Amino acid sequence: MTRLVMKFGGTSMADLERIRRAARLVAAEADAGHQVAVVVSAMAGKTNELVAWTDGAGAPTGQVNAGDDEYDVVVASGEQVTAGLLAMTLRNMGYKARSMTGWQVPIITSEAHGKARIVDIPSDNLDKAFDDGYIVVVPGFQGVTPQGKITTLGRGGSDTSAVAVAIAAKAVRCDIYTDVDGVYTTDPRVESKAKRLKKIAFEEMLEMASLGAKVLQTRSVELAMGHRMPIRVLSSFVEPGENVDNGTIVCDEDEIVEKHIVSGVAFSRDEAKITLLGLPNKIGVSAAVFAKLAAANINVDMIVQSEKRSGDYANQLFTVSRRDAKAAADIMLGAKDEIGFDDIKVDDNVAKVSIVGVGMRSHTGVAQTMFTALSEKGINIQVISTSEIKISVLIDEAYTELAVRALHAAYGLDQIGA
Repeated sequence: MTRLVMKFGGTSMADLERIRRAARLVAAEADAGHQVAVVVSAMAGKTNELVAWTDGAGAPTGQVNAGDDEYDVVVASGEQVTAGLLAMTLRNMGYKARSMTGWQVPIITSEAHGKARIVDIPSDNLDKAFDDGYIVVVPGFQGVTPQGKITTLGRGGSDTSAVAVAIAAKAVRCDIYTDVDGVYTTDPRVESKAKRLKKIAFEEMLEMASLGAKVLQTRSVELAMGHRMPIRVLSSFVEPGENVDNGTIVCDEDEIVEKHIVSGVAFSRDEAKITLLGLPNKIGVSAAVFAKLAAANINVDMIVQSEKRSGDYANQLFTVSRRDAKAAADIMLGAKDEIGFDDIKVDDNVAKVSIVGVGMRSHTGVAQTMFTALSEKGINIQVISTSEIKISVLIDEAYTELAVRALHAAYGLDQIGA
């Protein structure tokens, strides 16, 4: 029998009626002859509530509860509730089902509480449960250290749990059920002409996830790509049989017959631009700047440096997430004398807009089309960064939606057949 992993997000587990709908979808796959493992998120909003409770437990000033092993004990409980409820629902429908928590599977992780990474998932317990005829329901987002302490994988970690379980179980596919019916060329709430993609390459999905598309969590795509585990994204708000022609398959580029030059437009408003003015133009200065940010676990995205006319000084610009802007600025100001720059400017009224597509590797004029489309709409480009299959620009946040719609039209994405 082939094995299948199904994952249901928080909106799909929001109440008992939605859990019953998820159970019907699971039952349909079991009836079709699959051995099924299900990974579930906590009910929508529950993790936020649990995190707030840990905040209320009184962490000392300046400390973060997320690094406390007891924090993981608390916030991991939301997924255990939905796992138990789904298993009970399946049992009451006449199916053999059981929940298996992170320590029972087991999902072995690092010891970084609040942001642990999966190290290994021995398959013996899963194999035995499948062989005994069970539908296995696994709480997402959680694992266990080699010493037996509960851990959590960070926000959005249930997607990663699902892919990891699929790999351990040697499943044919990992189906991610969510509140959308697939991956679109851009956010349909911004561009009504956005089209659902039948297939998208791992590399494209990874770029789109990291650039602001919220359909899949970045780490889950990285894991799937590394192990070549196909993912299908589809809606949970349907009844069995209604998903036949829906969904998007995330797979190897070689499995996509018709590749698009650009497959999607992603955007992120969680951006802040920091400029260091009058930075000494000498060896080791940039290393000093970014070492201090790295030590504070602040992730830096775009980086641009330009020389002043004298050649002795430079202006350096970089972007961080908006929530890290103040901390990054404070760190730089604290090291101003050591590093030797003249002044610092912070601008959080910016947004990053990106185009993504594996077809960019073999086509010319892609950047020219992007820049022309933005110019014709009067949108100024502040920063540009590129990779083999991506071009990103930083613009004034007020023009975000206009830029997305302009680029979507410029590359003919509204003409892609779903």
